[in-house]
Amino acid sequence: MSIHDSDCVDVLVSGGGIAGLIAAAAFGSAGHRVLCVDPAPPVTDEGAAGSDLRSTAFLQPSVQVLRDAGLWDGLAPHASPLQVMRIVDAGGARPEARLVREFDADEISNDPFGWNLPNWLLKREISARLRLLQNVEFRPGTGTAGLVTRETGAIVRLSDGTSIRARLVVGADGRNSPVREALGIGVRTLRYGQKALAFAVTHDRPHENVSTEVHRSGGPFTLVPLPDREGRHSSAVVWLERGAEIARLAALPPADFEAEMNSRSAGVLGHLTQATRLTVWPIISQIADSFAGQRTALIAEAAHVVPPIGAQGLNMSLADLAVLVRLSQDDPGSADSLAQYARQRRPDAMARLMGIDALNRASMFLPRPLRDLRAAALGGLYASGPVRRLMMRAGLGLH
Repeated sequence: MSIHDSDCVDVLVSGGGIAGLIAAAAFGSAGHRVLCVDPAPPVTDEGAAGSDLRSTAFLQPSVQVLRDAGLWDGLAPHASPLQVMRIVDAGGARPEARLVREFDADEISNDPFGWNLPNWLLKREISARLRLLQNVEFRPGTGTAGLVTRETGAIVRLSDGTSIRARLVVGADGRNSPVREALGIGVRTLRYGQKALAFAVTHDRPHENVSTEVHRSGGPFTLVPLPDREGRHSSAVVWLERGAEIARLAALPPADFEAEMNSRSAGVLGHLTQATRLTVWPIISQIADSFAGQRTALIAEAAHVVPPIGAQGLNMSLADLAVLVRLSQDDPGSADSLAQYARQRRPDAMARLMGIDALNRASMFLPRPLRDLRAAALGGLYASGPVRRLMMRAGLGLH
């Protein structure tokens, strides 16, 4: 599809990150005429400058969104199943596992909790799918420069000087969303003084489709399964710490960093070897005061940002998208559909943000007595089968 100046589309997606690309595929697969724009082309090669070395665990409900968008068949061959979520408390006097609790998907489902994929690969595969959709145009290198809304539609001014009329504008343009700012919607932000290191490792022991969060202080050290790398077992790492500590770690010589990394992992997968460069990401919680404006909906980090705990972030985004696509079948951007979208999604996002905020603050505990209390609470919650299964279903977003 080629869209010309002053043309009209059903849906304009502002933002070509993973959530925005999936949104374009989802609306396009639902039969809508879609334009997706982003100022920066997606980086689709692991070794290229600027590639996103984080990974995304798609939980069960999100996989259905990917299927509906025609994406799952292309992604499934690259995905690693997450059968068990393991939490390790290493908050004792020494950085070693003193309490291990495993949440097994078999207790609540015949399927794994979800499937994990590298972010750079997601961008590659989803971009390829968009090229096959005749009713979708992806225009990287072009951003949203202005937005005017009316009851009948929106006019979006793009950075290339063109203007596009859209029945619905989807703001999927990140935590500093230009669409949200154009609407004058405020945000509430919680700061932790944390940053995250994201990179991939190889390791001695197989991960056996187990995702592991190791808690000591400063934030969790999370190992998420990836496919083997050149014949070696591999996982994605997200390591949360206070900002000054992340800066110190990132500046270490490779041998010293490897020693610190292996100490922090508590040896749960044997010896770890760094396999990609380090990338650094700021950690905040944030939620928009409203998820919708006239002819406009906010999704993903334009609407909510949470720390990377429990694989919630992008799965919350796809929950946004599933509701928005369903409500947009007849008249994308209608006042009634957007009011329903905001009522359905913001309370759920707020509840999850508050829960993840509490978990993150508990994971940051420095004093030993508080770390001991955290371990005791984990052990107590896990011991009750009904509570354990309720926590797992809630984490997946199942009712």
